[in-house]
Amino acid sequence: MAETMTETLLAFFKSIGLNYSFVLDSMDRTAFLDGMLVSLRLCLLTLPVSLIIGVLFTGALGSRFRWVKAPVSAFIELVRNTPVLVQLYCAFLVLNMLITQKITHGTSPISPLMWVVLVVAIHKAVFHAEVLRAGIDAVSPVTIEASHSLAFTRRQIFWYIQLPLAVRFALPALVNNMVDLVKMTAVASAIAVGDITYESIMIWSQRDNVLELLILVLIYFGVLTWLVSLAGRWLENRLRIHGYGQ
Repeated sequence: MAETMTETLLAFFKSIGLNYSFVLDSMDRTAFLDGMLVSLRLCLLTLPVSLIIGVLFTGALGSRFRWVKAPVSAFIELVRNTPVLVQLYCAFLVLNMLITQKITHGTSPISPLMWVVLVVAIHKAVFHAEVLRAGIDAVSPVTIEASHSLAFTRRQIFWYIQLPLAVRFALPALVNNMVDLVKMTAVASAIAVGDITYESIMIWSQRDNVLELLILVLIYFGVLTWLVSLAGRWLENRLRIHGYGQ
């Protein structure tokens, strides 16, 4: 039954000029499905890591110690103003090589997939930090004064007052960053990580069905970004400050 339905769908797509015959090849089909899982894994790893690093950057930007704030600010400017693909090449081809040669002497402890996670997460974390910093600036000075009157320390004010409110204020921009992050994971193919983009390139290089596979890749990332947007809207409704802005 399933085979008949598959053949019917393939015949339909072929009648409109789309060749999806690769799904009948077990190796190509398995490679494509594995690529989908790798892309999903990249997203699930990178999203929380980027948020954690973004919060740490935000805390450093608000530090009263110049030796903490200055290097973090300089690093953020460097990362924000250079392409993520160049950063990935520098990390994987240069930093990874240095680790392999100078520290581990032949075996890198960081896999190519984890390099993608780290580079993409740090790249988006600097944007999270700027968004959260704007959210912190939006917190009412009266709220901060009230916190001081309750004998809260600077650290307590940041973690229990400013950051929770900043996340609520900045949530739409954070969700936009998350959607962009999902799309950005496609750079993994540049260092031969077997995500959906890389596996599609491998398949179409043998079968000459570029258009068909690109349509699938576009649909796949479209679904992922739509799910992230959906989760973001749910969080916005869940964390909305009642009466705020109404």
